[in-house]
Amino acid sequence: MIVGIVGLGLIGGSMAKAYKKAGCTVYASNRTEQTARFAILAGASDGLLDDETIPRCELILLTVYPDASIAWLRENKEKIAKTATVIDCCGVKKAVCDACFPIAEEQGFSFVGGHPMAGTQFSGFKYSDGDLFRGAPMVLVPKKGVDMAYLENIKRLLAPAGFGTLSITSAEEHDRLIAFTSQLAHVVSNAYIKSPTARRHTGFSAGSYKDLTRVAWLNETMWTELFLDNRENLIFELSHLIGELEKYKTALETADGNTLKALLKEGREIKEEVDGGGKSSC
Repeated sequence: MIVGIVGLGLIGGSMAKAYKKAGCTVYASNRTEQTARFAILAGASDGLLDDETIPRCELILLTVYPDASIAWLRENKEKIAKTATVIDCCGVKKAVCDACFPIAEEQGFSFVGGHPMAGTQFSGFKYSDGDLFRGAPMVLVPKKGVDMAYLENIKRLLAPAGFGTLSITSAEEHDRLIAFTSQLAHVVSNAYIKSPTARRHTGFSAGSYKDLTRVAWLNETMWTELFLDNRENLIFELSHLIGELEKYKTALETADGNTLKALLKEGREIKEEVDGGGKSSC
């Protein structure tokens, strides 16, 4: 298989390494050509993704920010083979799919929205890992009305990455859920670490602090774009969370132990319901 990778950050670099490891031919481009050439030296790529190599690709993975993914597809749409499939790996789907499905339909190639559910708090090619997606979920947003043969081909194209599960959804449902499972967590973590107490925590923190603050170490440029693209869903989640936090604050202000205990019990029971039982940590 010949694969094109647009962007060689954590996700793109990891994709390039995974596909190379599986024996595929990989061509890659990056905003800074120096990184694209380093990927060749590092054995993650066979050459540059350019006007000559784009038409050769059976699969093209867009692993840059949403606006940049849309812009690349618009700029290069006429170079993509009609037999090729383009899959984006952006953290929001509606804005990307609304722009990219019409481009693909116009030119005759396939486009599928995608979101690999894997990553770290670090960014850049230096942190990329060919096993990053091994066993991880991949969320897909195909065009409406596709058949099983189409989906089986997508599964084949993605097999070298090693995903554990492939889930099919709509762009709207993806963005609603991701506002809760990912974007809200990043906002909360980023706001939590701003407490003046954070600078004095050493020696007084354990697993709960590490878990809650891990994603505060984020790429603010990327997350700003993702939050704004999905702002209505994220505002809904933030509003709900703020309302719940007010209940805890009021119970503490009034020394209402019964209400506080009931709130804590409710949260524990919901966690058990949605995720199953498990040990608590400090």
